[in-house]
Amino acid sequence: MKAPRDAIGKALIQLAENNFPITVIDCDLASSTRADQFAQAYPQRFFEMGIAEASALSFAAGQSFEGLIPFFIDFAIFATGTVWTQLRQSCYANANIKIVGTHPGVDGGFDGASHHALEDIALTRVLPNLTVLSPADADEVYEAFEQAAKIKGPVYIRVAREPMPIRDKTKVPRVNDIDAVINEGNDFAIIFEGASYEQANDGYQKLTSLGHKGKLIHLACIKPFNQEKFKSLCQHVNVLITVENHSINGGIGGLIAEQSMQNGILKPLIRIGISDTFTESGKSGQLKDKYGISGQNICDQFLKVVS
Repeated sequence: MKAPRDAIGKALIQLAENNFPITVIDCDLASSTRADQFAQAYPQRFFEMGIAEASALSFAAGQSFEGLIPFFIDFAIFATGTVWTQLRQSCYANANIKIVGTHPGVDGGFDGASHHALEDIALTRVLPNLTVLSPADADEVYEAFEQAAKIKGPVYIRVAREPMPIRDKTKVPRVNDIDAVINEGNDFAIIFEGASYEQANDGYQKLTSLGHKGKLIHLACIKPFNQEKFKSLCQHVNVLITVENHSINGGIGGLIAEQSMQNGILKPLIRIGISDTFTESGKSGQLKDKYGISGQNICDQFLKVVS
C-alpha cells in the first residue's frame, strides 16, 4: 500500500531530470500535495502563489505560452471548481497546462464537505481539448505525469491521497486508457477510476469468492474515452458496475451510462459513488463506507440485481 500523492514530488523531479521544461505552481499546499519536494530540488522553477488559485492558473497559462510546461498542483476542489472560468478559457486557448488535483472525492477527510471534490470529473470531462487522466496507484503517477508532459494541450490528472495497493503489472502492463486489469468472465464488469481502486478491487474479490466471474476495468484515461475498447470489453457482460470516489451525477457512472446507450450495450448498470448529497467530516475510509463506496456495497448491489 502506498499513497499515490506521495509520488507527485518525485514524478515532477523525474520530469525535470529528463529535460522537460516544467515549472510547478503552488497555492500554499505544497507540503500536502508533496510539491515541496520539487521546490527543494528546483527552487527557481517553483512558484508559490498563495491562496489565489484563479490567478495562479492564469499565471500557468501565461507560462505555457512562453514555451514552458507548467504543472499547477492543488487540492482537486480548488484545482477545478475554484478556477472554473480560468480553466475553461485555458482549454479554449488549448494552453499547454497540466493540472494535478489531489485529495479527490472524500479523500479530504476531516476537512469536510467544503474540501471534498465530488464534482471534478464532471467539471473536467465536459471541456473540449482537456485530457483527463486517473492513475490508480503510486507507480502509475510517474507514467501519467510523463504522458501528460508529452501531450500538447491541457491535461487534468486526478491523484488519490489515500494509500492504494500497488498492482502487479507483470501480467497486465500499465493501462494507458481503458483496459481490464483482471479478465476472468462476463458475469460482471467493475469499471473504476483511480481514486476508487482499492474499493473496486475489494468488490471484485468478494464477487469472485462467491463464484461469479467478471472483469476489473481501470478507466485510466477518462477523456478522451476509448469507445472501441469499451465495446470490446463490455458488449457481452451481463452487469456493468461503475465505482468512483465522486458523485454518481456526471462522473464515471454518467459517462458509462452515456457510452452504453450510444454503443448499444443495454445491460443493467449499477453506479457506486456519492448519491447526490454533500458529505461530512470524518476519516476518508469511514466516509467511503458510509456513502457506499465499498467492496461490500458493490457485492450487495450486484446480488440484488442478479436475484
